[in-house]
This record gives sequence, structure tokens and C-alpha cells, in this order.
Amino acid sequence: MQNTSEIEELVKLISKLPGLGPKSAKRIVLKLINNRDELVKPLAKTLAEVYKNISRCKICGVLKSSAVECSYDNCKVIQRKYNQICVVENIADQWSIENSNIFKGYFHILGGTISSVGHKKEDLLINSLIERVKKDKIEEIILATSATVEGQTTAFYIQDSLSNLDVKITKLAQGLPVGGEIENLDDGTLLSAFKNRSKINSNSS
Repeated sequence: MQNTSEIEELVKLISKLPGLGPKSAKRIVLKLINNRDELVKPLAKTLAEVYKNISRCKICGVLKSSAVECSYDNCKVIQRKYNQICVVENIADQWSIENSNIFKGYFHILGGTISSVGHKKEDLLINSLIERVKKDKIEEIILATSATVEGQTTAFYIQDSLSNLDVKITKLAQGLPVGGEIENLDDGTLLSAFKNRSKINSNSS
């Protein structure tokens, strides 16, 4: 059967998803076509709703309903008050840590690293992190960036940016392998990294 332009475009789009190539994308498209009513219609509807109703908070970077406003004075994404912020590179890292039930506190998703392709310091939510520390009575910042060159460069920059504030800054320690990315770590490794996190500045509370 000759592929139509619509099918070819769908294969191209799906093959852009993480872990999927053209062959896997073609199998997914074939599955969708063979299950139009059960998969295609509800999937299209859900994707449209997500596109319309879900966005990233411009302050903390977490996913939220577009109808929910997130302000420095009152974070409506998380109702409970915490005194710790865990700083991660992306939403996948947040989900990995949340699923492990290791950390209970605020998250701050940077949206990448300083040295990653297409990202500059200005593109990351670093300035808003500084404002959160000032306004939310935060006692500790946990830097949970990956143990890559880019992740560590970003962590050092954040540490320097917060050096004049009265906040304890720690980083994940033992259990986090060099070159490792947070989202790929198992729960045991994450637990070890959190329990053995080390202080990296002299401004302790």
C-alpha cells in the first residue's frame, strides 16, 4: 500500500519522540490506523486538551493547568508550604524524584542546562529561583542537576547566583554517577544521593 502524505507526516512526527525511530513510528502508526475508534479519536481529543489546557509555570517550571496562576507570594500549584526547593533540569527529572517518594518539598524546573544546545542562562528559570528564595522563606536549595559537564556547570552558576542570600545550598552526592542523568537513576540510587547530599556554600541557616 502506498503511503499517503498524512501517514508519512505522522510517521515523521512520532519518530521525533524519545526512543523511537522510523520503524517503531511506522508500527505505532499502523496500530493507530487499525484502531481508529479506540485509539485515534480519544488520543486526538486528549492531545488537543493538553495543548489547550496544560502549560509550564513561568516561575517554577512545573506543569500546571493554564487556568492556575503561580505567583511568588502564593504558589497555587502546591498548596502545602515547604522550606526546601529541589532544582532539576527538566520535568522528567521531577517525575523520577516524585515517584521515588524521597523528597517532599517544592520543585524548580530550570528547563535545561546552561551549556546545552539552544539554551543560555537567560533561557533558564534561574532569576525566578532567586526570587523564590527571597520571598518564600526557603531554607535549603537542593541542586539535583545531572552529573554531566553541563549539569555541573549549571549547578555552579546557581550556587554563585545565590551566594549573597542566607540559604543553605546542597547537592546530590554519593550514588550519583559521573555523567549520570537524574531521570535514568533507580530509586535506590536517588535515595543514596539525597541522604548523602553535601553542603556547597558557607551560608548555612
